[in-house]
Amino acid sequence: MLLVACTSDQSPLLPSQGATDGEIAPRVSTVQRASESEHQRLLSAFGGEYRAPKARAVLDEVVQRLSKAGEGQIGSYEITILNSPAVNAFALPNGRLYVTRGLLALANDTAEIASVLAHEIAHVTAQHAVERAERELESALVSQVVSQVLKDPAQGAAVQAGSKLSLAKFSRQQELTADQISVRNISRAGYDPYGAGRFLAALGRNTAFRSSGQNQSSDDKRLDMLSSHPQTPERIAAVTAAARQIGAPGIGERDAGRWLSAIDGIAYGDDPRDGVVRGRQYLNSALRIGFTAPEGFGLEAARDMVIGVSANGTQALRFDSVSLKAGQTLQSYVAAGWIDGVETTAIESLDIAGQPAVIAVGKGTDWTFRLAAVQAGNRVYRFILAARGGDPERPMRALLSSFRVLSAEEAHTVKPMQVRTVAAAADDTPATMAARMPDQERARELFMVLNGIERGGALTPGQRYKIIAE
Repeated sequence: MLLVACTSDQSPLLPSQGATDGEIAPRVSTVQRASESEHQRLLSAFGGEYRAPKARAVLDEVVQRLSKAGEGQIGSYEITILNSPAVNAFALPNGRLYVTRGLLALANDTAEIASVLAHEIAHVTAQHAVERAERELESALVSQVVSQVLKDPAQGAAVQAGSKLSLAKFSRQQELTADQISVRNISRAGYDPYGAGRFLAALGRNTAFRSSGQNQSSDDKRLDMLSSHPQTPERIAAVTAAARQIGAPGIGERDAGRWLSAIDGIAYGDDPRDGVVRGRQYLNSALRIGFTAPEGFGLEAARDMVIGVSANGTQALRFDSVSLKAGQTLQSYVAAGWIDGVETTAIESLDIAGQPAVIAVGKGTDWTFRLAAVQAGNRVYRFILAARGGDPERPMRALLSSFRVLSAEEAHTVKPMQVRTVAAAADDTPATMAARMPDQERARELFMVLNGIERGGALTPGQRYKIIAE
């Protein structure tokens, strides 16, 4: 899921900490004292730490260079790579920096990743995060994220399905201030100051790519975006103007080769432990099950669940699993209802892939639900298909007919996708590169987004580019 923080032009998911210009001595607060607890909760909520020694080495070097160039403003920072496909970066007030592997895959050179880290450090040194977080209950933001991601309210599923977690934000001015500081700091550290603009442009293209894939309406996009948060074009213009004050394009380091080598082989997309999405198909090697979403749905694998939204936004899907209590039957479990405020009726028993199953109708205030449960031992696989205006019976039955148990051999073949870098041949084009990514939806568009290639852009023979492959 695209749970973006202050690196994006959408609402921040978590405290992304930032800075201002003066030399401000950090003050100890309840927020800072809670940082270790928040760190552990963040690891839990974002799939744990992702081990990528080559990428970590480059990130550590970038921070060291930023620290030396910070004229005493930048202290000691520790970087954690989170095992999440989301494009996200943030920090805690005590100087813990976080980047997701999804963000690492989007950056194209050392200057771009330096701009991300410099922006987050700027929030910390300016104490933006402390000022905001002290207005919250201690650790409340992280607790709320964890509860919404890991718990089971029906409304929470719909929120997650639309990628609309919006729990914390910096002010518009704080974001712009952090942008300005980051441009100056990466330049002092010897990096190309135009890297900030390039990464923000990549962020905007990625957001547009994901949004178009979900066919979001303009109303949906407004829900994702903070009215006080500067949009990407404004931020790009501001950081570009700041870079021009430093010098003409072409100054500073932007080592694409080193960065691409550092991220070659990192995981891309879903963690196989949570199952993987291949178009409309979901496969889980640990549970050894798979199914295909109804036509027009986009799926996202989250922790312990799968969520999806139809192209027109009128239907939502959720899949997860629970254990039956001792002596509890499948029919009694479904009849008791597992969605608060939804009355369950018309319970029908059937057989799905050789397993006992139940399908039922649920009625809410504005939504009609089709609920289904498939039993395997004491485990129950649950499907919720919700529709606004109309009964989703047909798509639910199509979904259930696709449910299957994977063979041991098939489960073994479910492997994570990875970022791979390949050199372009003289006759290569974005289309031929995209042909190397057959498992990816809209592969040509994705290739251009990942590599920062504008529409109509050509490839440079011999230059290395990112593709997604097993």
